[in-house]
Amino acid sequence: MRTWSDDNPKAQLMQRKRTAIVDAAREAFLDTGYAETSVHRIAAAAGVSIKTVYRHFDGKDDLFSAVMRDACSMPEPEVLPDNDSEFPDLPWFTESPQVALPLAGMDYLRRVLSPTELALYRVVTRDAPRFPELGHRYRQIMELRVHALQRYLERWAPSQDWKAGSLRWAAGTFVAMLGGGLFEDALHGVREPTEEDITARARKAADQLMTLLKAD
Repeated sequence: MRTWSDDNPKAQLMQRKRTAIVDAAREAFLDTGYAETSVHRIAAAAGVSIKTVYRHFDGKDDLFSAVMRDACSMPEPEVLPDNDSEFPDLPWFTESPQVALPLAGMDYLRRVLSPTELALYRVVTRDAPRFPELGHRYRQIMELRVHALQRYLERWAPSQDWKAGSLRWAAGTFVAMLGGGLFEDALHGVREPTEEDITARARKAADQLMTLLKAD
């Protein structure tokens, strides 16, 4: 994609077009699924040309990744902050573990249980067998969340009495403890988790993670 400086009027125009394309792609994917959605349809809905779509994205799988990142509020992998930097969109990142981990859990659950993310997950599970790259892209986006948690744990590890050998494993375990049961209920329409459910699960998972981190 061609880039311009922030003060260039063309940069603002390109950003508006990119946003319109991502919005149109999200609606199309949720309406007809990945397999039945064409780039031509997305371009028409966004009010741009096919050439403009490909100026921003490599193809349909790249577009789906952009839709997922937008829904998950995660950045491009190549623009993640350095290890010693903060994640400005994650307000819990600057808090102590006792405060941050329950907040991180609540934030994760609210996002993953949102109607848009659940709907996109259903698109992935339906179409990934025919389009393996779709499943690969979805997994990459989910890994960004684990990566953010890992970065947080690495930041605090030097000042904590943590004995866990792998903070990557610890972050992944935390995510698994958060979603178990609640995600499946919401995904299959069995029951919509309440805010009380989310808060209780996040606090319990945070306590369990702290126990794991301190275990020999």
